[in-house]
Amino acid sequence: MRFRFELTPLEEVHPWGSVTPNLHWFGLTDGLYCLDVGGVELLRYTDRTMDWLTTQRDRPPLPWVDYYVVRLWEDMLAALPYILEPVPDDLVDYMVTGSMVPVDLDDSILDDPAVDAAWDASGERRVDTSYLRFGPTLSWCRTLDPVDTVTVGWHTTADPDGEIAFTAPLSGRVSVTTAEFIDAVTDFDRRLFESMRVRVDRLAETGPPDGIELDIPHLIREHEDRRTWLARAMSRQVGTDWEAVRAGVAILVQPGVGQK
Repeated sequence: MRFRFELTPLEEVHPWGSVTPNLHWFGLTDGLYCLDVGGVELLRYTDRTMDWLTTQRDRPPLPWVDYYVVRLWEDMLAALPYILEPVPDDLVDYMVTGSMVPVDLDDSILDDPAVDAAWDASGERRVDTSYLRFGPTLSWCRTLDPVDTVTVGWHTTADPDGEIAFTAPLSGRVSVTTAEFIDAVTDFDRRLFESMRVRVDRLAETGPPDGIELDIPHLIREHEDRRTWLARAMSRQVGTDWEAVRAGVAILVQPGVGQK
């Protein structure tokens, strides 16, 4: 498993704002990225989509999604404490397909605390890419028996116009060992901060480009603060009420129950 990315060359990063153009740590992570996991390459566009993108803007050098790399990093770290909490075997299928539960449920069902617990448990382990056009939702789940494993299930809504498509199937699931998962997240964090350290140091030395605002002291402080986020996420303990989740899942997955 590997989070693959390339940052946009610093001189090509577009500032934010039209009245007062500015740069900041988040914006400086502009780049391309994808995720290789269990032999599947997620967030990689098809050749047809790359051809279409070329008609909209300059063709990216790699067929990966074009966004701020830190967004994927932030979303993974937010979900990480929950991903590392083992899930009971009988709830695995729900956890990796929870986003596919019908949403046209009766209000009385949605008010049930057990249903809330089930929604929350799957949502906390989910990384969605709704900031992309037709990006997949990634649902993560850890199990211990017979091997300590992290499984990711994904679901993508097909673009009816056929302009945006990824090379991975619209849905599926793959697994890696938990040790490999942790190594991949740790490696992603290390490489991102090594790359960003080069940018921060360069801008601290040269200052921002002419006409662009950038708070250098704040940039340095934010970089140092963000370096602590992975350790904080890894050490955070969560305690899901699995009995409540189980009761909620029993309501959600029964065909026709509580639906409008």
